[in-house]
Amino acid sequence: MTTTTSTTRQHAPAGELRTRMPAGRWARELGWRHLVGVLAVLFAVFPIVYVVSASLSPSGTLTGSNALFSSTSGANYAELGDTRFWTWMANTLVIGVVTAVGTVLMGAAAAYAFSRFRFTGRRVGLTALLIIQMFPQMLAFVAIFLLLISLGEVVPALGLNSKLALVAVYLGGALGVNTFLMYGFFNTIPRELDEAAKIDGASHAQIYWGIILRLVSPILAVVALLSFISTFGEFIIARVLLQSEANWTLAVGLYGWVSSLLEANWGLFAAGAVISAIPVLALFLFLQKYIVGGLTAGSVKG
Repeated sequence: MTTTTSTTRQHAPAGELRTRMPAGRWARELGWRHLVGVLAVLFAVFPIVYVVSASLSPSGTLTGSNALFSSTSGANYAELGDTRFWTWMANTLVIGVVTAVGTVLMGAAAAYAFSRFRFTGRRVGLTALLIIQMFPQMLAFVAIFLLLISLGEVVPALGLNSKLALVAVYLGGALGVNTFLMYGFFNTIPRELDEAAKIDGASHAQIYWGIILRLVSPILAVVALLSFISTFGEFIIARVLLQSEANWTLAVGLYGWVSSLLEANWGLFAAGAVISAIPVLALFLFLQKYIVGGLTAGSVKG
């Protein structure tokens, strides 16, 4: 009889078990979590709804968006075709993708070296990366500006107003926290795999490209996503280096529309912001299954 009752409880629906729990206990143990979750969602969603409402408002101002969706029109989105918005979008995507790929390749190579090899200065190098990444790259924008002026006289492709130069600057600060994320994940891969591959005659390059990188694909996806997002929204360095409007990124171009208080077109700005969020959202959803594993697995063994 006892066994039958226990089996019945195990197979009872979750909703039935919840209804048996006293209301006060459910509120203390579970109810407050639902309340906090709902408040967090409302807090995060309201700015998005406000921006979407402003993008659909034909007035071109933010004051008319206080009454959400009181008047809607697609004029702001249609007007984007008469601007350089799509050129800025293309520039941003190219710079973001190239920087993300370069960051992954550089960070993975550095993390593999620190994880698998023992050499003089290894611990000092890790410490130096940890200290350097504490200082934002934007602190050096004056030095970067002067450096590119001089470099542009020798190699014009790496001077001011060059997208290639901007990518090079971004890659210059690509190590640091990315290397530490990958380093922790590389340490979770057993060294026995390397030794077994060496016995079978595999070289270091074959082990690295054919075995290790496939096993650490979650952290590669996470680093690529973080690099793409940070590059996609970066403003200060891009504004300093890119002087031609045709070479601007989205962050610089959208700012130009609202930099003048008397001529600011917030409706156009909001429409551009909504569209510019789509690539980041799509990439996040595509790589979502890697994010949790990539960020947590590296903390198992440092």
